[in-house]
Amino acid sequence: MRALVIGASGGIGSALVQTLRQRGEVVEVSRSGDGLDVTDETLVAAALGKLEPEFDLVVVATGALVLGGVGPEKTLRAVTAAGLAAQFAVNAIGPALVMKHALRLLPRDRVSRLAVLSARVGSIGDNQLGGWYGYRAAKAALNQLLRTAAIEAARTHPQSVLVALHPGTVETGLAPAQRAGHPAVSPKVAAGHLLRVLEALGPEASGRFYDWKGEVVPW
Repeated sequence: MRALVIGASGGIGSALVQTLRQRGEVVEVSRSGDGLDVTDETLVAAALGKLEPEFDLVVVATGALVLGGVGPEKTLRAVTAAGLAAQFAVNAIGPALVMKHALRLLPRDRVSRLAVLSARVGSIGDNQLGGWYGYRAAKAALNQLLRTAAIEAARTHPQSVLVALHPGTVETGLAPAQRAGHPAVSPKVAAGHLLRVLEALGPEASGRFYDWKGEVVPW
């Protein structure tokens, strides 16, 4: 297997790299290691443009909950234009730019997989608690972008599998803002869950949203 991990310096990203190294070649790209800011298309194009196809797996493990020291909004009164723009830039636009420049890295003649890390709170149908306006909306937008990219990718890469994944509650930098009642797992355990889900998915699953157990999450 030849894999590419974008956001390789993060908690889940680094765990994915470590696990995938036991299975084959891994190329890792990150902000801290390579200066990649996924919200800057020039940097995304440069980082991915120098890579040679073909990758069996591409994982976009970027994202953030707290941006500029500002955490998720608990009420509508706390919503600001700047906060929403920041969330969309990091959690929706950035991964979309990565998908744009990563599609050429997938093989056209065999099964390949591209996954973006989403979050269950981005599910509109599963939203029962409210709050977290910017993060929820950005992840919902990411899911739509992924769904749309999967439809297009199927025309040129008919065996591709593009999916959004909810990793569950993981012991990473997001932990301080996690809600009670959701026991956390280590990044290593989360990486194992995600890879098992991905390995079981074929082209018929492309364009869907799955959780770490392999169950479909409602849009």
